[in-house]
Amino acid sequence: MPESKFRAFMKNPPIVVTLAAALMVGVAPVAAEKADRNKPMNIEADSLRYDDAQRISIFTGRVLLTKGSIVIRGGQLEVRQDPDGKQFGLVTGTPDQPAFFRQKREALDEYVEGEGERIEYDGKADTIRLTRKAQLRRYRGTALADDISGALIVYENQTETFTVDGSAGKGAAAIPGRVRATLTPKPENPGTQPGASK
Repeated sequence: MPESKFRAFMKNPPIVVTLAAALMVGVAPVAAEKADRNKPMNIEADSLRYDDAQRISIFTGRVLLTKGSIVIRGGQLEVRQDPDGKQFGLVTGTPDQPAFFRQKREALDEYVEGEGERIEYDGKADTIRLTRKAQLRRYRGTALADDISGALIVYENQTETFTVDGSAGKGAAAIPGRVRATLTPKPENPGTQPGASK
């Protein structure tokens, strides 16, 4: 791992860290592609069960969801839509593979991707929640820039912030955990960034 990377190892139960873009030294805001909100949600899976009374669609088996630059993969996906047309999704991974999320950042050649046993997409609040063994990564082009892990990560598109909780559960049932973060400052000269062509 390059020496230029800043490593933050934070403790303990219950720890919540809010990393606001304005406070991260040398780290650009994590603004998602704004046009994604208005794009249709496309889903592929091995099977579908629709409950009209509950307005819930349950997709099972090798699920792939795309919505603009958003890509979500998992073993099962539950999708519902509120009366205002806002969409909500819950994707769970398989025993072999966690659920996966990826989205392009606004007007940049940068992507944010994450994994967790469960991923919740809230179209109304414009948030992504990654839970249980959660990990969030930011790439500049193809080079890994930031890498964050914890029990729960909430990625908020509108406020350009994300929160990381190192513990799993609440109260007496909480499992002690740690938040781990590697944050790389943005290079002054784009040609010096790792993976940049010479």
